[in-house]
Amino acid sequence: MADTKHADRKAAGLARQIGAFAKKHGGAEGQLAYLGQTGTRIVLVGSDGTWGDLVAPTHAVAEAAAGKAGLTLHESFDGEFAARVRTGPYEWTRMAGIQIGGPSNG
Repeated sequence: MADTKHADRKAAGLARQIGAFAKKHGGAEGQLAYLGQTGTRIVLVGSDGTWGDLVAPTHAVAEAAAGKAGLTLHESFDGEFAARVRTGPYEWTRMAGIQIGGPSNG
């Protein structure tokens, strides 16, 4: 019983964060990605191309949070959905900059 209440509270908290992200970015859609024992990543893409993510302790909590927030989910992070993401200098230096000779992160 306590585990169910904890999961419900966690899902409600994540749903509030999803809602706040969507409000700030003109709406949002998402995708759930398993992280193994760590949980499930909720990838969010705002209507303005801004992206972010949250981590839920389980896939069930991630699904519940997305449902409570009314988040449209995509099966995978590719195609038209992935093309909506707008990256900036931060992403290039953190994700690719080091590998392709960009500015150092130190």
